[in-house]
Amino acid sequence: MSILPIIAQSTDELTAIFKDLHAHPEIGFNEHRTAGIVAQKLKEYGVDEVHTGIAGTGVVGLIEGSRKGTRRIGLRADMDALPIDERTNLPYSSKTPGIMHACSHDSHTTMLLGAAKHLAQTRDFAGTAVVIFQPAEEGLGGARGMLADGLFDRFPCDEIYGMHNSPNGKPGTVGICKGAAMAGASFFDITIQGKGSHAAMPHQSRDPLVIASALVGSLQTILSRNVAPLDTCVLSVTQLHSGSAYNVVPDTATLAGTIRYFKDEVCDLAHSRMRELCEGFAKAYGVEIHIDLRNIFDVLMNDADLSDAYLEAAEDIVGKENISGTQEPATGSEDFADMLKVVPGAYCRVGHSGTTGLHNPSFFLDPEILPVGASIMARIAERRLTA
Repeated sequence: MSILPIIAQSTDELTAIFKDLHAHPEIGFNEHRTAGIVAQKLKEYGVDEVHTGIAGTGVVGLIEGSRKGTRRIGLRADMDALPIDERTNLPYSSKTPGIMHACSHDSHTTMLLGAAKHLAQTRDFAGTAVVIFQPAEEGLGGARGMLADGLFDRFPCDEIYGMHNSPNGKPGTVGICKGAAMAGASFFDITIQGKGSHAAMPHQSRDPLVIASALVGSLQTILSRNVAPLDTCVLSVTQLHSGSAYNVVPDTATLAGTIRYFKDEVCDLAHSRMRELCEGFAKAYGVEIHIDLRNIFDVLMNDADLSDAYLEAAEDIVGKENISGTQEPATGSEDFADMLKVVPGAYCRVGHSGTTGLHNPSFFLDPEILPVGASIMARIAERRLTA
């Protein structure tokens, strides 16, 4: 492992930042404390320009190289936490009930700060490094918010790179899936307006629970009977809410869930069939059914050549034996995809000890990986900004 010297010397500082951010998590678009710490540290490190308030709580720093150049390389990290009660019993566990860094955006923020410190102190490159700290990645549209706020108009980038931790129990391994690497996602809400009655006289009702139960099963036929077998699609109903008493047939029921896909045409097909099924069920049962479908994440596309460049930078830090460019696509989603639709780049995963999955109340990230991720991000900027 070849950690960059300034980052290696800053390990204790980075660990302290990480633990502080972990103990004080903030939900998307409310990362005011986090953004304040980020802006303060960037100024402390000597970053040339620090811009705040982008899409509310986003922060961007510009670092000029010691040599003239016109190229600009973006490095991005996310900052928000999840609405989860932490159960790790760590000494620095969340102090905010119901909110936890269960996806380790605290580590992403810390690693990018470490990279910014190295780049600002060495400046051994030509051009500009653009460090981007994004709010609200967890399904709230933070990337789209920054883009709408003129991110790449105000801070143009020729390429952009992101990173995510991977709880695979293999510290210091780096992997990339070239091409379609992470699924796009739509969220949906379905409301069934039936007719309530006394539970002892269900014939007087149009029972929305019965309708909802049948609809859940029928939605799964979209995958088995409409989507081509060699295409990938995941449709999960994750919520069903109805009723409030033992002896009352309710008058409404609501369903909610998500669709994951790797081709836009597959998403369009799923949307179309869901609408048709809802219309058919409404007519068959004599009720009203309303469906709200919202695209939340685009498919994350890694540029093949820039993926190779990213792996070469990672190889400088972790060694050739610890990199892989043949990772499997993930059905999880990531709104860095929205930035990659505008600017070419790549997104890698860095392994760390611990195997508890992401978005789990017992998730744990070993801070030893922080200088590794920081060094890789700094190195890709230096490599791509050579004279």
